Amino acid sequence: MIVRRPVPEGATLRSPAELVAHGLAPASELAVLNQVASRYAVAVSAAVAELIDPTDPNDPIARQYIPSARELEISAVERSDPIGDHAHSPVAGIVHRHADRALFKLVGVCAVYCRFCFRREMVGPGKDSALSPQAYRAAIDYIASHPEIWEVILTGGDPLMLSPRRLAEVMADLAAIDHVKIVRIHSRVPVADPARISAELVEALQPKGAAVWMAVHANHPRELSASARQACARLADAGIALVSQSVLLRGVNDDLDTLAALMRAFVECRIKPYYLHHGDLAHGTAHLRTTLAEGRELMRQLRGKLSGLCQPEYVLDIPGGYGKAPVGPDYLHMQDRAGSMRYQVADHGGELHAYPPEPEQQDEPGSAAVQSSAA
Repeated sequence: MIVRRPVPEGATLRSPAELVAHGLAPASELAVLNQVASRYAVAVSAAVAELIDPTDPNDPIARQYIPSARELEISAVERSDPIGDHAHSPVAGIVHRHADRALFKLVGVCAVYCRFCFRREMVGPGKDSALSPQAYRAAIDYIASHPEIWEVILTGGDPLMLSPRRLAEVMADLAAIDHVKIVRIHSRVPVADPARISAELVEALQPKGAAVWMAVHANHPRELSASARQACARLADAGIALVSQSVLLRGVNDDLDTLAALMRAFVECRIKPYYLHHGDLAHGTAHLRTTLAEGRELMRQLRGKLSGLCQPEYVLDIPGGYGKAPVGPDYLHMQDRAGSMRYQVADHGGELHAYPPEPEQQDEPGSAAVQSSAA
């Protein structure tokens, strides 16, 4: 029987041996999990460990964070850089794939390491943990010299691993660039380490001169715990706009009820559902990926079940660095009727309706119907 040992508040488990010692992984798998950990970083925060049910071999929280022997299985289509960051990196720390926005990768560390991460070959201990002062200045200079960059997206690693003091400096540097109007932050921290969302950190995220948005990453409704909801409330109350990002994961959120509960939980937290990512072709992640057909059907069902506020966009990051493409279900079709092309619009149940509809039948003046209504 697995015996659960609580993880001290603020602590992080960083090795399979620690996971075994705290009852989050079986001792019988220690050797193979060490092989996984030698390649891909492991970190499970106290807040995440608290959410895991060690008695459930299919626990959806554990499936996201606890290493698996299946990560050693690499398929021929998987890549070390599945979305092509390197091909669009003009200077260290910058990925400039689309004209009006650029990614700014400040750090290579995270509060936790997701087992499906598309940057898993680039982050964690032994990788570049942060930009050097010279590299940071070169990245800022690149953004400043490209007036087409309207939005800067802080990513990594997790940018909220920086201290509030350092974050305030970064935000001020970006807001001082006239053409940068939006700073977007992508983070797991509100879920993985909600205590880190302190008043000091929230203040650091409010520069003068740029609007701040944050994409909060969660994949299962249980991740939006009471403490995570409080952390999100601190951000929202400060005027930071919140959107969500999630990954569609087999055994985690690939059923309608779970996905619906997750999207509703986001909206309850004042987080607008934004992206539902199809799993990227990162090494060793095939056991967590769904098929596109499964994802499209879930999105069709979600459309019929939930408020429009709860609808994310299902997207695929095209391998090779070609950007995201919407891959949700199709609702609009063309039909040739007697040589005239007309639209057919599908409702959430799949039934087709002509658009524009057939003209309504008009009664002729003097007809019995008109006379009857006049009477």
